[in-house]
Amino acid sequence: MTQNQISKSITQIAPGVRRLVAPNPGIMTGPGTNTYLFGEKQVAVLDPGPLIREHVQAIQLAVAGSIRWIVVTHTHPDHSPAAKALAAATGAMLVGQPPPFEGLQDQSFFPEQVLNDCDRLATDEFTLRAVHTPGHASNHLCYLHEELNWLFTGDHIMNGSTVVIDPPDGNMKQYLASLRRLKELGLQRLAPGHGDVIDDPDAVVDFIIEHRLQREAKLIDALNAGGVATAEELLVRVYDDVDPQLHRVAIRSLLAHLIKLQEEGRANDTQDGWTLAQ
Repeated sequence: MTQNQISKSITQIAPGVRRLVAPNPGIMTGPGTNTYLFGEKQVAVLDPGPLIREHVQAIQLAVAGSIRWIVVTHTHPDHSPAAKALAAATGAMLVGQPPPFEGLQDQSFFPEQVLNDCDRLATDEFTLRAVHTPGHASNHLCYLHEELNWLFTGDHIMNGSTVVIDPPDGNMKQYLASLRRLKELGLQRLAPGHGDVIDDPDAVVDFIIEHRLQREAKLIDALNAGGVATAEELLVRVYDDVDPQLHRVAIRSLLAHLIKLQEEGRANDTQDGWTLAQ
């Protein structure tokens, strides 16, 4: 890949912030995983994506200065596996939270600096503040660019679709709480891990919450109508508006809704299936 090709693939989305899209398009990743570059002299790379050699090379060629930090939002396979190779090539510090042992996680990611909620990375050019947003993943961090007041959302919010909540590491109750927290930040824009920048963050957050609660209400209606039902039986009723090709993914979010209702004392998991709590 030449420098000219790299230049054409980079999008300047704000002063001091550029985006490269990893070549991993698909049903779950949209056009591909967004890799963000912050700063010019001391650069932070956010979400280097899956381990694709040409993308790792593109990141290196896009940086005129030095890469100081390689930061990840979470350790799903489309966001963090390239971090280790990029760090080995550049000497940059790996930053984020370690992978949980549950679910499909990138166990190669070993952060040298663990970030917790409200921790900051700062240079003369930018400040990134970690915002812990569990739900899609227990170790999920969004990053607030304090100068722009933009939130880089990873998979907490995507442009074009809702995200999968996959138990046991994914948790629907935590996800909704993390969404509500975003409204306290007074954000200007959202820069997601997949898709284009999103305007009107509060309206988008409200829409996602309402969509999830409508799905939950539909689930409660299905439980009420069916007595005892398995997740597979509930799936065809609750996700009847979703392409059947996506049902193998949708059933994970359905299970997350059922577990949320169980945690709230509103549903029971019996040996024969799920039922509303009396």
